[in-house]
Amino acid sequence: NMKNLPKSVHELSAKYGPIFTIYLGSERVVVLCGHEVLKEALIDQGDEFSGRGRMPVFERLSNNKGISIDSGVPWKQLRRFTLTTLRNFGMGKKSTEERILEEAHFLVERLKNTYGRPFDPTLFLNHAVSNVICSIVFGDRFDYEDKKFVTLINLIEESGKLQRSPCAALYNFFPTLMDYIPGPHQRIFKIFEELRKFVLERVEMHRESLEPSCPRDFIDAFLIKIKQEQLNNQLEFTIESLLRRTLDLFFAGTGTTSTTLKHGLLLLMKYPEIEEKVHVEIDHVIGRSRSPCMADRSQMPYTDAVVHEIQRFIALAPLGVPRAVTRDTRFRQYIIPKGTTIFPVLQSVLHDSKEFPKPEQFNPGHFLDENGAFKKSDFFVPFSIGKRSCVGESLAHMELFLLLTTILQNFTLKPLIDPKDIDITPVSFTSNAPVSYQLFVIPQ
Repeated sequence: NMKNLPKSVHELSAKYGPIFTIYLGSERVVVLCGHEVLKEALIDQGDEFSGRGRMPVFERLSNNKGISIDSGVPWKQLRRFTLTTLRNFGMGKKSTEERILEEAHFLVERLKNTYGRPFDPTLFLNHAVSNVICSIVFGDRFDYEDKKFVTLINLIEESGKLQRSPCAALYNFFPTLMDYIPGPHQRIFKIFEELRKFVLERVEMHRESLEPSCPRDFIDAFLIKIKQEQLNNQLEFTIESLLRRTLDLFFAGTGTTSTTLKHGLLLLMKYPEIEEKVHVEIDHVIGRSRSPCMADRSQMPYTDAVVHEIQRFIALAPLGVPRAVTRDTRFRQYIIPKGTTIFPVLQSVLHDSKEFPKPEQFNPGHFLDENGAFKKSDFFVPFSIGKRSCVGESLAHMELFLLLTTILQNFTLKPLIDPKDIDITPVSFTSNAPVSYQLFVIPQ
């Protein structure tokens, strides 16, 4: 059932076991399910499973040279540089924490200005999360009313919707045919060109004011690296690869975190007793006189468990990001030919009933021990595992904890309908998006 591929894959795994083959169009795909199988493939045999699966939409967008889809030595060098540079500009460190809290302050002010009127939280969350990426990549945040920023967000949002659509999936299965057929999928490529122009404009501004001894952000660091590598005749670092990596960071770092937060607000309205427990913990540990900080997390096991349970429950990328084997590979009793696409089904781990009793229920207790302390789980894999795990994992952890606690420190969430009637069933195709909804926020 192409309208709900994750559900179909789940049903097939119940029938055929944790390893089986399906065909999507002419594409042969090996599906891997369960914690043991994924660990064995992505960690124990990590090199063999470190290739990127074919995604023709992204290949056409990036000429197969984005951080999300490269393979081989150039990809490893660019990934290592990206991880190191983001870390140097604060990813997982204090400076990004301050940047997120600054953005959280603007988000709270914006929420206050709804004055008890109902609103859709999508743009509010998108703007806040995107501005964190902007501060790391471009060196500064945008005003929410800035016309170029609004255009940027609208393009990313539209592109995200199109990439999750059946048309994009059909393009991935039948790219040669779909290239010649009009339809919404063609809009994806036009949007990408508009986004590329936006980023190129920013890159040119950085080139004109670049101080090699004092890089301000990711773009500066990349421009300096380009000059260094040109002297060594290395061609991986170019203006074109900078553009692609910047767009990758926006696509990967905006929609995923904001969608998770959107799911989270909906789930907390569905279960007001859970929201109330978070309010109590915030009042006890943080109070109202200061902003939350990451140091609070270790003293807030219930809130930490709620943030983890939101990610586990929604399984945002149920099938993971497609991978490929880099050579002919023996995996258990099977031989998988080089280049075969692999689906590492993250939802099969996140919804494992042995690790998480009643996995279809939203229950922060999945991450709490009998004493109410936070309990880690190796089955918590929303960012995947191994050599292709998400480069922005530590940033996402900070954003989710700080933005959610700041919202709940300042507001109580109120649905427009009875909590019992709230539909938390995701709109599922290849990713699990929440249904559209509105809410009120009541100042604490």
